Amino acid sequence: MAKPWLFVSPASRGMGRQLAKRLLQTTDLPVIATARKDTDRVRAQILDGLDVDEQRLEVLPLDVMNESSISAVAEHCKSRFHDSYLRLAFCIPGILHPEKSPAQIDFEASLNTFRVNALGPLLLSKHFSPLLPRKFTKLELMDSLPASAVFALMSARVGSISDNALGGWYSYRASKAAVNSIAKGLDIYLKQRCGDNAMCVSLHPGTVKTGLSEEFWASTPKEKLFSPEYAAEKLCEVVKTVGLNGRGKCWDWKGKEIPP
Repeated sequence: MAKPWLFVSPASRGMGRQLAKRLLQTTDLPVIATARKDTDRVRAQILDGLDVDEQRLEVLPLDVMNESSISAVAEHCKSRFHDSYLRLAFCIPGILHPEKSPAQIDFEASLNTFRVNALGPLLLSKHFSPLLPRKFTKLELMDSLPASAVFALMSARVGSISDNALGGWYSYRASKAAVNSIAKGLDIYLKQRCGDNAMCVSLHPGTVKTGLSEEFWASTPKEKLFSPEYAAEKLCEVVKTVGLNGRGKCWDWKGKEIPP
């Protein structure tokens, strides 16, 4: 069997770019990354400063609000890696419209929030989870990767209903709560289909210095505002260490479970 492969979507900036960089640096596996546009530019940005085999990285066009683009990339990967399997996936699309009161809720903005933050990971799960290893697949253990294949979705602490003490951010909170529900449901399916060979988790990276959180950089304590490089490193550590007992749950960047 050929080497397994890794997947990051999207990888055009911020967390996604740094996750793709880290996987290229810490493994010797092929990495499939995606971007809505300018794939050549994104590929150059990911490879910038890295001393790796550049042929390991392929950047493909994918828009999570266009299911045909998702299925096209999945079919490409199925064909290219027909004798292998998906070993680790980070599915991390996200946008934020931070409403402070119900009066600020906008239908179109909220709809787009759900389309990107919740339906995006749901459709990525639909098309890419079949590429994870089945029960009968013999997984090769690798020091830099979790023992099982992991399908990781990007959530947030504010997606926890029981942890919500501040209110606000109505559409974003609800969309991330949906992500946690998707992760749980997908993990149940994977346990049935793949056994211990594949699992799903959702992740909270903390407040990361990316465009999504730029409005809140000034109000975030310096020690709690993370660089994308640091956040990518911590999330890779988390997916490696939570193990099968952590499947279907939401984990923060410190490896602590966030209640639903």
